[in-house]
Amino acid sequence: MADLQCLPPTYQPRVSDHMEQIKDMITQIINNDCAYVVEGDVFFAVEKSPNYGRLSGQRLENNRAGERVAVDSRKRNPADFALWKAAKAGEPSWDSPWGPGRPGWHIECSAMSAHYLSSKFDIHGGGIDLIFPHHENEIAQSCAACQDSNVSYWMHNGHVTNNNEKMSKSLGNFFTIRQITERYHPLALRHFLISAHYRSPLNYSVLQLDSASDAVFYIYQTLQDCEVALSPFQEHGKTARINPAAEDCINKLRDEFHARMSDDLNTSHILTGAFQDALKFINSSLNMLKKKQPKQQQLSLIESLRKIENEVKEVLRILGLLPPGAYSEVLQQLKDKALKRAELTEEDVLQLIEERAAARKNKDFSKSDQIRADLTRKGIALMDMGKETIWRPCVLVEQEQEAPPAEKEKKPAATGEEQKA
Repeated sequence: MADLQCLPPTYQPRVSDHMEQIKDMITQIINNDCAYVVEGDVFFAVEKSPNYGRLSGQRLENNRAGERVAVDSRKRNPADFALWKAAKAGEPSWDSPWGPGRPGWHIECSAMSAHYLSSKFDIHGGGIDLIFPHHENEIAQSCAACQDSNVSYWMHNGHVTNNNEKMSKSLGNFFTIRQITERYHPLALRHFLISAHYRSPLNYSVLQLDSASDAVFYIYQTLQDCEVALSPFQEHGKTARINPAAEDCINKLRDEFHARMSDDLNTSHILTGAFQDALKFINSSLNMLKKKQPKQQQLSLIESLRKIENEVKEVLRILGLLPPGAYSEVLQQLKDKALKRAELTEEDVLQLIEERAAARKNKDFSKSDQIRADLTRKGIALMDMGKETIWRPCVLVEQEQEAPPAEKEKKPAATGEEQKA
């Protein structure tokens, strides 16, 4: 999670450290006549919750209990759920006013969130499959314990799927973060994960990971080029006005970013549109900066570049995509991952570049084209910059799953070779 630049939570509570809070909440629910004790078990009486179903939209009379698990005949209503379960041989247990046992699934969350956040708090997260019954039961028992209990916003995330099936241990079709970051940079994985709205499912594919890796390389290469180009002008242009085109670019980027983030944190396509226009503006301005121009125009261009660079970096900072170190460092890491996926070393690539240069010199263009095409198929793009040839990662032309091993597929994809150019 740290590699993905996820901020650590303030608290990471364990259920076993909060048994007293859990037992206190159950006692309060019983005292409020919303739960009952049967042979050491404590059940919540759903009929005591008049708004039961308000989160999921499920009506109590339509809840057909017993379809997945046999209904406990001791319950007053088949939909009643356990707050405390009597101890069973071989299971962990704690002493309680109702005898030794352990908490039910739902009460743990209510007790711990109330302990750390109070009975009223802003945001509750969780997977979309937890809406019913888990979160529905949380609401019912929290309100039964404290009438003023309330969550302002429920944010349920969609699942990452594999071949449009939910990743799960039972299906054996899941990949760990560590498996994926063996071959892809963590920031490329983060880019991929925010490419869909958090409430929507996101289908895992190597093609999309390659595209995300290509996208972040382009972003960081652009910012690196801008940083290098502006370094000789540290004290220049700071009092100059930015040009109208730059001002328009900044305003569009701010407006589009704020509009999308205000729309339920809609990160899908957030790094396209105005954001890509800002990167293009930087690249075109860097080309202009190399040309001789009037002093005031140059100073305006320098200040325009600074302001747009800062705006782009602020978007990346908010999205958690700003690298912790130098751009050159993360660019090299992205290249190293591309070499690993291609099963090549940098020396191999440099040797092939030399062979291609020799073939071009000998006018053997079929061989030079073949070397370039072979490397592109492995996710390595060759770019001729004047008399020099450099390489950078790109999206594979012929996409094939290599690892992790759970998925095998082959998909065509357009090369990103000339994207930076």
